[in-house]
Amino acid sequence: MENTAIIPLEARTELLKLRLLYLLTGLAGGLFNPYLTTLFVHQGIGANLVGVLMSIGTLLSIIVQPVWGLLVDRYRQTKLVLLLSICVPASLSFFYGFKYVAVIIMAYFLSIIFQSTQSPVADSYAVSAAQKGRTSYGTIRSLGSLGTALGGYAGGLYLSRFGISQLWMPFLALSLAGAATVLTLSRSTERNASAISLTQGIRELLGNRLFLMFLVACFFVNQTLTAYNSFFVLAFQDAGGSYSLVGTALLLASLTNIPSMLLAARILRSIGHERTLLLAAFFYALRWGIQWLFPVPAVMVGIQVLHGLSFGLFYVAAVEYVAQASGKKMQATGQSVFNMVFSGLGGIVGNLLNGYLFYSGGAQMMYLACTVSALIGAGMLYWINRKSKLSS
Repeated sequence: MENTAIIPLEARTELLKLRLLYLLTGLAGGLFNPYLTTLFVHQGIGANLVGVLMSIGTLLSIIVQPVWGLLVDRYRQTKLVLLLSICVPASLSFFYGFKYVAVIIMAYFLSIIFQSTQSPVADSYAVSAAQKGRTSYGTIRSLGSLGTALGGYAGGLYLSRFGISQLWMPFLALSLAGAATVLTLSRSTERNASAISLTQGIRELLGNRLFLMFLVACFFVNQTLTAYNSFFVLAFQDAGGSYSLVGTALLLASLTNIPSMLLAARILRSIGHERTLLLAAFFYALRWGIQWLFPVPAVMVGIQVLHGLSFGLFYVAAVEYVAQASGKKMQATGQSVFNMVFSGLGGIVGNLLNGYLFYSGGAQMMYLACTVSALIGAGMLYWINRKSKLSS
């Protein structure tokens, strides 16, 4: 927790606004995103085509994220880009209610182009505000996890009363509330234009060997998360679990992010970024290893308490590590490149690999491969930690 007695009022106000922004966008995303594939199928798009659309969307987000980051760093239009990343997808969600496949696909791809920059740009804003407010990025990001958990639950309640084609209405309302919060944010982080060219900045960032190794480690660690995001429900049912227990497991996993992200500041101060990343990677491996060894529904529910210690802790430490490695001039670019590897490439390869493993050898083969992958990432992070010690 920050010491409010020595933090300027402007910085405290900015932190409050950003926490509200993460809560509102978390609510909007948690309410809408989990049901998007179901909405597409309901509107007449075949399940096989939906999978293709999602893959193309992920690839598109990988392509546009660094472009947005470079534009933000060059022209210092953080607020404008953040507004667009919230308002455009929210407005386009109206078109998902049309029973025209071409209209839905066009709206979806345009949404991806703008929405893909929301997380890295918001993170660059939050890291800067956290530093000024003498607190941790995790105390801001945890509100996003709370919003996602509550939004997913609220989405289920909404759909029990209204049709899925009307889900865009609460999504639009919550998103516009988030956009209104963005309008109140300070423009202090945008005052100085970048003194370096775009190509020079990206070359310097990717020319850092430790940073490149960090990205590769993140890929090996986070590609395993698709075993939870995409295949947990199927694996849980194969183990004999019920739908009611699935909901309990998913809610438990989301809620564990909150204390982990709040405690991240103390852990980072105590052992540093590199060791925190290594610790979180170990919890990833432990999480998958236990599910590999004990494919029992009760164990698979209980093990979700490690979601916060794996994903939640890793993500906060990684975002702050990227902020430190990127420097003030390349914040949005650094976060975009990280997000491109962490969520983009990791998501595509993870879905393809874990999907193949699940359908060819079952959940146990998938969890074993995830354990090995997380341990490889942990080994790379151990090497980074040793190198950082030698250079310090």
